[in-house]
Amino acid sequence: MFRRRTHDEQAQAVAAVLEDQIRDPQAPKGRPTPKRSEAQNARRKAVTTPTDRKAQVRAAREARREDLAKRREALANGDERNLPAAHQGPVRKFTRDYVDSRYRVAEFFLPMAVLILVGSLLPALQTLSLFLWLLVIVLIVVDSVITGIALRRQLAKRFPDQNTKRAVSYGLMRTLQMRRMRLPKPQVARGAKL
Repeated sequence: MFRRRTHDEQAQAVAAVLEDQIRDPQAPKGRPTPKRSEAQNARRKAVTTPTDRKAQVRAAREARREDLAKRREALANGDERNLPAAHQGPVRKFTRDYVDSRYRVAEFFLPMAVLILVGSLLPALQTLSLFLWLLVIVLIVVDSVITGIALRRQLAKRFPDQNTKRAVSYGLMRTLQMRRMRLPKPQVARGAKL
């Protein structure tokens, strides 16, 4: 039960597992169902872990690195299959496209904040910069409310039987990012009809 396997036994177990995985799930299996004890023994043999701890850590690190590279590439290209779970689905895709199709006041917050801060350093412009802070905040709030209401209506119309929970907050958080820095990258041009 707790003995070491030879490399030949490990290779046979791996080949058996790969052979089972390649089979089409709809095709008939072409053999009788194995007994429970045989299936348990096959599962025990199929577990192949590297014999030394360093190799295990190295393999896990490499697998994690490959997964992260796939996700990063998906975020850059907008590939739906490899996106992180928070960005997947037709509701999230429509929300991203809706936000990216128009100019939003909130996406210009960082450049405006830098200009206002530089202006506040000059004594002659301190009062004006304080007024501009207030104006920018009010514009962002008003634009966010209008965007949220319109997005909620569009989601209810296009996806009446799907879960649209948190989609509006997802869209509003996307408006706060500058268009160039948004991930996943915008897939629609400004002014595009959805």
